[in-house]
Amino acid sequence: MKKLKFPSAQTVLLIIAALVALLTWVVPSGKFDTLAFDRDTNMFTINSLGKSTQMEGSQASLDKLQIKIPLEKFTSGDIWKPISIPNTYKKVEANPQGWKEFIMSPIKGIIQGADIIILVLFIGGLIGVVNSTGAFEGGISWLSKTLQGREFILIILVTFLVALGGTTFGLAEETIAFFPILIPVFIAAKYDALVGVACIFIGSSVGTMASTVNPFSVIIASDAAGINWTTGLYGRIAMFLICTTICVIYIIRYAQKIKNDPTKSIIYDQKEDIEGMFPMLITDTNIKLTSRLKLVLFVFSLCFVVMVYGVSMLEWWFVEMTATFFAGGLLIGIIMNMNETKFVDTFVKGATDLLGVAFIIGIARGVTILMDEGLISDTLLYHSSNLTNGMNKVVFTNAMTLIYAFLSFFIPSSSGMAVLTMPIMSPLADGVGVGRELVVNAYQYGMGLFYFINPTGLILASLAIVKIGFNKWLKFILPLVIILIFVTILFMTVSVYL
Repeated sequence: MKKLKFPSAQTVLLIIAALVALLTWVVPSGKFDTLAFDRDTNMFTINSLGKSTQMEGSQASLDKLQIKIPLEKFTSGDIWKPISIPNTYKKVEANPQGWKEFIMSPIKGIIQGADIIILVLFIGGLIGVVNSTGAFEGGISWLSKTLQGREFILIILVTFLVALGGTTFGLAEETIAFFPILIPVFIAAKYDALVGVACIFIGSSVGTMASTVNPFSVIIASDAAGINWTTGLYGRIAMFLICTTICVIYIIRYAQKIKNDPTKSIIYDQKEDIEGMFPMLITDTNIKLTSRLKLVLFVFSLCFVVMVYGVSMLEWWFVEMTATFFAGGLLIGIIMNMNETKFVDTFVKGATDLLGVAFIIGIARGVTILMDEGLISDTLLYHSSNLTNGMNKVVFTNAMTLIYAFLSFFIPSSSGMAVLTMPIMSPLADGVGVGRELVVNAYQYGMGLFYFINPTGLILASLAIVKIGFNKWLKFILPLVIILIFVTILFMTVSVYL
């Protein structure tokens, strides 16, 4: 009998999309009214079932709508997305998603996710150009000799630096650029590809989970909750340090185990296939780093530095990031005296290598589109908020964390989750007698914990770069998630009494 094989990432997402489509036939449709602020006219716009009305942009209007958020949060631009209005949930006509919507969802997702998909393809093009120069081989050879016996330093540096990016400016989608580059470095250090994936993905995940000054999660959530984002900051810093340390130790323990005995690797059966994906690992690793190749690696590395600086300091987004990698590719082509035909062919081939990853990102977006168009997200939010009635403080804070973990499957965007749920959820803290910052923490930790395994997030796209199955990732990550759940429960419980 032929052994059953775990389905590919694309198939997993299509199965999830089908289940979500079925849910839209079962879960009642409903919507909260939303409120948006126009800074040009200084007016609020209320959207209720497709009908828009306007109100004066004043604190009195917010008080009338029972929205306990200071007016300056809107006028300053801190809240730039429409927020849900408390006590306005109403059932609406069902919009179940059938076969037509199911088939169209991946296409819509690819169109909606075009920005990140194009970024991924251009990164692939740049990598293809650098690969053709031999610079990666030389760099890996140098790094292997430099770190010999101290390869664990690589795990600490990569995980902590990526986590630092996650906690400060929400480094997440941008990490897709790091996988094709850093994974062969970890393999050359005698680890497996899973260690490379873990350092980057876990670093980003734990950083965004324990955000300290991330404007796309903790700051926008605090603003939507009507509190200053610095409230609870020291606790979040402590949580960041504790959880990041736990993650680093967890990865190092696994890495050392497989370094001592490669057969202990969860993906040992894929070892040869994965190493064959990276030409720099199977060519001459004693290649000399000439001045020209050093310049190529410098330009390549500079692309990432410029990207991180642009996103964190200059409000760049996907267009600017993509242009940075394209410019880097052109500059490297000039440095290596590539003719026009070779450059175009090499760039296109590199982009083609990441086309499968791009499709996964689009299909995942399609799942979110089915949820939105099926009008079930607000219904789940409404009933989730009612679950906390009559709870004591400790149960409330921990239950809220679990609720946010559940909701994050249906609302995977951190900023979208903040503006849709905080005006509804944060006032519940007042009735229980705890600070609203605990609801902000519950939002962060709940979303963050589920993000480690959320198939509609970035994990499937990340795994697809080295063709690792989702089942193998679950085998690797679940013990760590369980540890982090216990740490989170302890932290949330102690926070009630501080």
